[in-house]
Amino acid sequence: MSVSGARGEGTLQVALADDQALVRAGLRALLGQQGVRVVLEAEDGESLLARLERTAVDVVLSDVRMPGVDGIKAVRRLRERGDATPVLLLTTFDEPDLLLEAARAGAQGFLLKDAAPEDLHEAIRKVAGGSTLLQPVSTDPIRSRYRYHADDAPIAPFTAREVAILRLLAGGYSNREIARAMFLAEGTVKNYVSAILEKLDTRDRTRAVLKAITLRVI
Repeated sequence: MSVSGARGEGTLQVALADDQALVRAGLRALLGQQGVRVVLEAEDGESLLARLERTAVDVVLSDVRMPGVDGIKAVRRLRERGDATPVLLLTTFDEPDLLLEAARAGAQGFLLKDAAPEDLHEAIRKVAGGSTLLQPVSTDPIRSRYRYHADDAPIAPFTAREVAILRLLAGGYSNREIARAMFLAEGTVKNYVSAILEKLDTRDRTRAVLKAITLRVI
């Protein structure tokens, strides 16, 4: 398990893993401009895992496709050893398989490399705060690749407000953030989320979002 106490007040500290040195240099410079500090770098998942045992971070920012231990395998091994550090995976591949693999492995976020710099900064901030980020991935391939049978259809229709909350869940918003955005009490949002999970027959918010995308609820 990695060392605790990563962050100085107000400064996010990240680990950066990518097999291309130029990509790492570009991301390091970009993050530095945004007030995010890269405290360790790795060229593959194996090096990342070893260095995280000695250095604590707020977020791991890792490429998916790397030689040897790739980003998804690295996440899985982090979770197996009890390290819950949030992981944001980056990829140039808009593939629904990767999204599902990342979610199963325990990653909190999945972002395409062509995302805008401000989206990257927002994604890091959100996963550091405990949110899950799925929104940046194209939804159409997920729908075409993963089709649910009729038996998996929602137990009951969704209200307009539930659909709105589902969209915010897909964007990685917490119950508190949803409450502020929709002018609702946090307890009310929690009740809505519970109802949504029940209608989709799942206890997991990430799975609920994936299923809602596939069923064209959002």
